[in-house]
Amino acid sequence: MTTRGVLYVHSAPRALCPHVEWAVAGVLGVRVSLDWIRQPAAPGTWRSEFSWRGEAGTAAKLASALRGWQLLRFEVTAEPCAAAEGERYSATPELGIFHAVTGIHGDILVPEDRLRAALARSQAGEAHLESELARLLGKPWDDELEPFRYAGEGAPVRWLHQVV
Repeated sequence: MTTRGVLYVHSAPRALCPHVEWAVAGVLGVRVSLDWIRQPAAPGTWRSEFSWRGEAGTAAKLASALRGWQLLRFEVTAEPCAAAEGERYSATPELGIFHAVTGIHGDILVPEDRLRAALARSQAGEAHLESELARLLGKPWDDELEPFRYAGEGAPVRWLHQVV
């Protein structure tokens, strides 16, 4: 079963750009050449977007191939298909990687065991419920990536956290 998605590289040092392309090509099994433009939110870095098509699970493979690279900020989305829910991965050097399952309208679907764990931590006084819920929804990643989502003059802007 195939799905499609988008890889958003929000910022990468120039020296890392070819390595990103090689990693994406390795996952997709085809040659990949991304169109890189300067990222005004972090001078000296570059950004790119790439629409992909592949089997369910490709988003996870792309995120795994790119995770852990210092100075790389990215997001990978996958649309839901008959065999799998949609997915969203967000990554920053400071926060690491965030994964969410998404429904057909782009809403984040939080599994009940994760909600129960957040409630338990809150009731035990280990955390505030509001911050636990914000983390489950990826708010810290959204807050950090928001300046990078503004693509700059003349480039498309995509809002990943709003459903129309």
